[in-house]
Amino acid sequence: MSIEISGKMPNFELSNANPIVGGDKVSFNNILDVNGLIILFECNHCPYVIASIDRINQMANFASSNQIGFIGINSNDASVYSSDSFENMQKRAEKGMPYPYLFDETQIVAQTFDAKRTPEFFLFDGSGRLVYKGRMDDSPRDPNQVSSTELHDAVDSLLKGKNIENSITESIGCSVKWKQ
Repeated sequence: MSIEISGKMPNFELSNANPIVGGDKVSFNNILDVNGLIILFECNHCPYVIASIDRINQMANFASSNQIGFIGINSNDASVYSSDSFENMQKRAEKGMPYPYLFDETQIVAQTFDAKRTPEFFLFDGSGRLVYKGRMDDSPRDPNQVSSTELHDAVDSLLKGKNIENSITESIGCSVKWKQ
């Protein structure tokens, strides 16, 4: 199953490694804001995520200031990648993270979204309909090489009530680490 453009956002409740923002458990429906929600699939060990952390945090703050919710989800198999365990997620969150960081231990959320990479973004409008999925920009490993900002462009179009021209892009990053 995959959520297609204009598809309805499913509601899940997951444990939050960053309880300062959102509490111990977070429901997607509770984070959906007036103008929408950005869901990011990420993890702790991926070099593409690590190189993008500052830009991810900036996007989360931009989203919040524009009444768009923002959550990160780690769906990786922590038994194989211990750096992606809930405890290590908590350690990362303690260093400063402006959004809830949820653990998809069963991987059901990643499967439902058909998430393929970290980082990978899903933008929903205020009614919970998917309007964009894909990458944040074209250079997650090197911010100095960014030449296109697809997620930001999608958010701008959403806020202006315009059609999102490029609603699906190919994510650049590590594969989601599935359980065997």
